[in-house]
Amino acid sequence: MITPIYAALLTLLLPVLLLRVVRLRWVTKIGIGDGGHSGLTKAIRVHANFVETVPWVLILMMLQEQMHANPLWLHFYGSALILARLAHAWGLSHSAGTTPGRAIGILLTLILMIAGAVNCL
Repeated sequence: MITPIYAALLTLLLPVLLLRVVRLRWVTKIGIGDGGHSGLTKAIRVHANFVETVPWVLILMMLQEQMHANPLWLHFYGSALILARLAHAWGLSHSAGTTPGRAIGILLTLILMIAGAVNCL
């Protein structure tokens, strides 16, 4: 099984993103929302975007694996997802505007979503 490797690696990234939000909430004493704090807004969105996209791509990856997809494809797919989410997190953490990391991250994630869906069909 290949998908569990990438699910585990991505799951290890999730607490890092969550702890960034928790730390900023502690420092700013903002318990709900972002209180207009731009750093907290970015940290919340990095975490939320990860949670909104990664499970879908992992589900598609798991389905492709169950359909006996080529193992090399699955490793490429999983590696690309990790790269995409790291690039997105880095890019959005540095600026709420357009950054190369953010653009590459979301574009690659969208490509993986579409490719996974098409492969499953």
